Amino acid sequence: MTSNSTSCPSAKVSRRALALGLGLAFATLGTAIPASARTADSLAAPHAGYTSSAGGAANNKAFFEAVLTSVAKKQAAHPGLRSVTVSYDASRAPSFRSQISSAASIWNSSVSNVKLQATSGGADFAYYEGSDPQGSYASTDGHGNGYIFLDYAQNQQYDSIRVAAHETGHVLGLPDHYSGPCSELMSGGGPGTSCTNRYPNAAERARVDRLWVNGLAKALDKLNKVR
Repeated sequence: MTSNSTSCPSAKVSRRALALGLGLAFATLGTAIPASARTADSLAAPHAGYTSSAGGAANNKAFFEAVLTSVAKKQAAHPGLRSVTVSYDASRAPSFRSQISSAASIWNSSVSNVKLQATSGGADFAYYEGSDPQGSYASTDGHGNGYIFLDYAQNQQYDSIRVAAHETGHVLGLPDHYSGPCSELMSGGGPGTSCTNRYPNAAERARVDRLWVNGLAKALDKLNKVR
């Protein structure tokens, strides 16, 4: 299988010009901006990245809890729902729309107790794109909102759909396992750039389904705890 990396013309722009352009665009939208999208020279807080980074485990847990809390609020507003749907906004990562859609489809075909759905507003988490020396990662903005950042250069080095599917795995509660084989989606960049597996293995699929089993009740319980 060959890599479906996206080549983005913006990667040719200077880091500062890119950061300025993204900053103006996000400021217009009035949306919280990942630190690395504001300036590619600054380092974001510890995060769960595609390649190893300090503090990833703790931040991954915070990210999952942020998404779960967002889902819980929606579930509480619609008590008749019997399944859990996690919504995402890909509008701020236009270069990776195809990869994000493919990643969502992979997860939706792999697990039963939770589904990913694209939306244009009121999403549980969002995707961003840009340049960051730390690469792609899943994180929170510090205010209970989760987001995924997709780095241009890293998505040219690694299979881009695998990167998106891996980071989306954090949305569903999976931690990084960089020492794992290529057959593990959550091994991320550990197996190297030649790894193009885009699918979670049986253990990863089972873990997600266990996390989201009776997801409606868990989401509501989470909401009650944070009130």
